[in-house]
Amino acid sequence: MSENSGNTEAPGTPTPPATPPGPQPEPIRFFGTTWVDHDGGYGLRRAGVAIGSLAAAVAACFVLRFAFQGLEIAEVGSLVGMLVIAMFAICSAVAFRKTWEGFGSRPKDPAREDALRGLKSIGFIGSLLAYFVRSLIEAPGEKLRRAEYESARAQFEKRRSSRTGNPAARKRPKRR
Repeated sequence: MSENSGNTEAPGTPTPPATPPGPQPEPIRFFGTTWVDHDGGYGLRRAGVAIGSLAAAVAACFVLRFAFQGLEIAEVGSLVGMLVIAMFAICSAVAFRKTWEGFGSRPKDPAREDALRGLKSIGFIGSLLAYFVRSLIEAPGEKLRRAEYESARAQFEKRRSSRTGNPAARKRPKRR
């Protein structure tokens, strides 16, 4: 039997760092946990998200323009054209608002958010613009996650400091 039967790692392989005790920060899409200390290319990631979301919104506007030109070629009438423009404008405004609200608080009614998913997908340009504007300020969702993380850390420290350790491990005074 090999003396290394319990260890499956190759010799010389560094062991991964242990996770610190307590709550861990929730990763944010495109940022991971770099938002905690603003390290690991956080600024570049914010710039990338801003540029990427704005470029995607501009590309989406071109796609919608081609779709609208298709309606004009089909000669469906001005009423249908106006309805399509109004639908995309309203859906984009609702999607912007809901996406923006999602950066600041968790949804109170997840079922309602699921019901609005179709509307938000039609107004995807609004969501992209919300990402663009928010990434100019911070990582989208950073303020909410930071508040939750700091609250969880404070609660953890409070619980941890109120305990004095394992009572069974304490030494008992010797009786004479």
